[in-house]
Amino acid sequence: MKSQEVAVYREIQRNAETAIKALDMLSDKVYDKELSFQISRQSLEYANLRGKAMQALLDAKAEPYRANQLADMVQRTGIQYNTLLNTSTGHIAELMIKERNNGVLEMEKVLKHNEDAGDKPRSLAQELMDFDQKNITTLKSYL
Repeated sequence: MKSQEVAVYREIQRNAETAIKALDMLSDKVYDKELSFQISRQSLEYANLRGKAMQALLDAKAEPYRANQLADMVQRTGIQYNTLLNTSTGHIAELMIKERNNGVLEMEKVLKHNEDAGDKPRSLAQELMDFDQKNITTLKSYL
């Protein structure tokens, strides 16, 4: 497996893990049943996408992405701070939209820097970005 393919798969794994962690942190603060269902559904699909990326890395005997504890702490602190005084459904949806917009942006940057990554990793990355865009559209209805 080429290094560019590894980079794309690692970014897919990192991106999906970041989404899952954010959703887990926000799920305790959601009181709207429909939004809670959306969070559960999204978390399952992100876990599926992360699993596909990890499996591709393991099949190629490449090192998977390892979570950074400092980045996790920063994410956790940011979510706690942003939901300290406002846990309304609209605010939670807005935070989720911003998080996934950042995820799409990061994925697009990695794809641009790894143009020779091949069809399989690029296809999985596109699947992740399409899922993110679908989620963003759905979340806008909660604003």
